[in-house]
Amino acid sequence: MIISLLGLLRKNTRFCNKITVYFVFNSENGMLDKPKYKFLIQQYKNKIYTYSIYMLRNKIDAEEVTQEVMIKIWKNIDQVNALAAKTWIMKTTNNLCIDYLRKRAINNKREVDLSEDFEGSFSNKSNSDDPSSIVHNKMVYEKIKEEIIRLPENLKSVFVMYEIQGLKYKEISISLKMPINSVKVYLLRARKNLQKELKKYEAD
Repeated sequence: MIISLLGLLRKNTRFCNKITVYFVFNSENGMLDKPKYKFLIQQYKNKIYTYSIYMLRNKIDAEEVTQEVMIKIWKNIDQVNALAAKTWIMKTTNNLCIDYLRKRAINNKREVDLSEDFEGSFSNKSNSDDPSSIVHNKMVYEKIKEEIIRLPENLKSVFVMYEIQGLKYKEISISLKMPINSVKVYLLRARKNLQKELKKYEAD
């Protein structure tokens, strides 16, 4: 059940289709004229926003980080190696998320916003036509997302990159600047934490 729902979480990362990102540069200035830039944005905009909203738990902050990363991609487009683009982009995204979390810790003013963007279209994708089964599965699905959000930041960053976004150990290692063994350990801890919390939920 948990594995299949995690797969569904990965498939439902379409948050960028619901937001409008305002660029400092627009198409009239040639921003989207570069095929390489356009390709990278199409490939990674959803990953950037999904990772940001899991890490920051705030729609506005996630949109701002997405915008900043897109601008950084543009500014560094000639230096970005296409083969290493994924790790560079996720590393940049993670660093910006950390900056936002630090600012939030200082200001302590942002409200946690688990917005409607998390809701997706689970009921439409359920394999069962039984209403009670659909409701139950959606409740478990939402519980998984809540528990992912509550993970410690170091575990959550690894878990989201691996389970939700499908990055490999080496890519996560480069993106987060940590040894591959640490990536594996954090992923294992994250899974155990989630299983522990979900067992409590099932027991209730």
